[in-house]
Amino acid sequence: MATVRKTIAKLGALLNAGTEPRLPPETSRVSREGILFGMGNPLLDICAITKEDFLEKYGLEPNNAILAEAKHQSMYKEMASMDNVEYIAGGATQNTMRVAQWIVGKPYCATFMGSVGKDEFSETLEKKAKEAGVLVRYQKQDNHPTGTCAVVVTKNGMCRSLVANLAAANHFAQSHLEIPENWALMEKARFYYISGFFLTVSPASIMMVGKHACENNKMFCMNLSAPFLCDLYRGPMMDAFKYVDIIFGNETEAAKFSEVQKLGVTDVKEIALKVAALEKENTKRERVVVFTQGADNVILAKDGKISEFPAIKLPEEKLIDTNGAGDAFTGGFMAQLIQGKTIEACIKCGIWAATEIIQRSGCSFSQDVRYTNE
Repeated sequence: MATVRKTIAKLGALLNAGTEPRLPPETSRVSREGILFGMGNPLLDICAITKEDFLEKYGLEPNNAILAEAKHQSMYKEMASMDNVEYIAGGATQNTMRVAQWIVGKPYCATFMGSVGKDEFSETLEKKAKEAGVLVRYQKQDNHPTGTCAVVVTKNGMCRSLVANLAAANHFAQSHLEIPENWALMEKARFYYISGFFLTVSPASIMMVGKHACENNKMFCMNLSAPFLCDLYRGPMMDAFKYVDIIFGNETEAAKFSEVQKLGVTDVKEIALKVAALEKENTKRERVVVFTQGADNVILAKDGKISEFPAIKLPEEKLIDTNGAGDAFTGGFMAQLIQGKTIEACIKCGIWAATEIIQRSGCSFSQDVRYTNE
């Protein structure tokens, strides 16, 4: 495989000197091709605005994420027939990679792997990823279609319920990661991000990446992603947790994690501190915990202390769709992290990215809008 030309950009002095995270070698103040690696479930979002009775019809809850069951299959057809339906490139980790690329503005800083079918949906996903500058290495399935995710938006965009039909995404194999060309891309990275949703697909692949990051003092990041993962997939989640340098989540996921792990606390700040103190393999840096709370303050647990960062509150008429807000936050965060910025600067960019995305449908953005870092 031909070696991709490296792009190195010099950046200005770090914000808040003295508070920067301990970065893997060769990354402080520098971003380059292939520096960020992600694995996840590439899905095509089927997005529609509905009334609350639609949730009741299919047994859904607002602001929740679940895997599709047999009773949900007719829902996809019903949504497809709606006048306001939209099809948007999705999947949590792939969204994060796309947003990070959008903010960094240098092509192919991010690499993404996942499994898709050989169909028009996968072509759409790959096109959107390439437009954003993400290098994709899909494992393509002959016998399974590309996965989809129903995004049911209610309460004028304030709430969204996600129902994922993984299909081909559920068939990612560890062997795809082990292909020499793909393994080289994984090794090339210095930062790794994997959403919790991938725990349902290939825990072995997550462990391989986490172990590599730990043994090479690289930064490994994950997301709790959904309450059901903290419970039903607690085993593989905690197996990977020992490798996690930065963990993301929202207040609902944090509460479920605390309950399942019997941390004995319910306050989100106390949960963050407890989570940061859990056992960790790489003792060269302490775990950082970042919990978002919708329109309320972002909670940071770092070095045994809690910091809070105010979210940007938009007037209701500007709020279009909260789907993708969490992915946008992590994308903005990772965009700054790979450039050697402080954790505080990363959170600031994450808040900005989430605020931009919720003013549009799905996890989409305008290339004309740029982060100014001011």
